[in-house]
Amino acid sequence: MNGEKRIGTAYAAGACAMAVFCLGPIAVMALTAVSRRADFLVPGVGFAFTAGHFLEVLRAESLHFPEYFRNSLVVSGISAALSVFVAAPAAYALARMALPGRMAVLLAVLSVSMFPQVSLVGYLFRLMSSMGWVNTYVALVLPYTAWTLPLSLWILTGYFSRIPRDIDRAALMDGCGPLEALRKVILPVAAPGVFSTAILAFIFSFNELLFALMLTTDHRARTIPVGIALFEGLHGEIPWGSVMAAATLTVAPVVVLALAFQRRIVQGLTRGAVKE
Repeated sequence: MNGEKRIGTAYAAGACAMAVFCLGPIAVMALTAVSRRADFLVPGVGFAFTAGHFLEVLRAESLHFPEYFRNSLVVSGISAALSVFVAAPAAYALARMALPGRMAVLLAVLSVSMFPQVSLVGYLFRLMSSMGWVNTYVALVLPYTAWTLPLSLWILTGYFSRIPRDIDRAALMDGCGPLEALRKVILPVAAPGVFSTAILAFIFSFNELLFALMLTTDHRARTIPVGIALFEGLHGEIPWGSVMAAATLTVAPVVVLALAFQRRIVQGLTRGAVKE
């Protein structure tokens, strides 16, 4: 075996190992959701198919799964839209204008985003309590928007930096102001990057747990990650079948989004990483 074949074999083995490591837990989750017994992997138990766990999750009023799902979609969708709406003009200014300390601003935003959530959630709870917003969508939309804003800003700044400046100059010569040039010319050109940024902000918000756990109290605003974590049987036991069925239903829209727009997501993350 020559050197190229050895390298190719090593790459293939690494890719297979990574796929098994990442997809193995998801496969176990899906199998547990359709198994009569959660301990089907134990020798001698065996696997028996059932759709009962999915029906229970969707029909049982005490679990409030449809309400949790709706809350997650609404909160994540609004947060992603707000994050992109705020980040786009800021990223355009950082990419196009000769601002002093431009890189320092980007690094400062990045450093703020690295604060651990647990160090902020206490102050957020006091703020939301004083405003009377606990257990409302607003209590989640504002923190989620702030949380995903650094990610959106970095992706869009890199994307806008790759758009030729001649397009801006042509728009300005045609009578557009900077904001008008951004709205009518730059954003349509950068639509794939803007769209992938919105998808990533949506996924980040959809999967968040700690803020939703502390800032909601019942099914009126509680999101799916918290709702599933609080699933409990009649006698305090954990209904693993229902938990895995709810988790399978929860990851479905995220997986569909990632598969449908994987090319645009990769483009949005990698464009701007290498400046031509």
